[in-house]
Amino acid sequence: MASHDKPLVHIIRATGYSLKGLKAALALEPAFRIEIALFMILSPLGIWLGNSGTERVLLIGCLMLVLIIELLNSALEAAVDRTGTEFNVLAGRAKDLGSAAVMVSHVNVIVVWGLVLLG
Repeated sequence: MASHDKPLVHIIRATGYSLKGLKAALALEPAFRIEIALFMILSPLGIWLGNSGTERVLLIGCLMLVLIIELLNSALEAAVDRTGTEFNVLAGRAKDLGSAAVMVSHVNVIVVWGLVLLG
């Protein structure tokens, strides 16, 4: 992107890149497709079950966090895979850490939904 772009041009281009990334994630990442499906099921449920705006934000926000972390994990995996196919301890660790971040976000959903709905 040229440094002389006007702010609106920058926003339009950035939005295009973001949509391209979402399209790639939907096409190439099975885990992301599953998480999107769960988001589409659980979000309306969270709106219905939440007793206040704060509860609704918590229920839906933790689901969105899963999507964000999955996108970052997918980006990390793509970058690591780009560097080569031979085994590398650090590359393996990076992928494992990304996967762990996704898992922690799933646990976060369970904790938040449990505390909000049972609390």
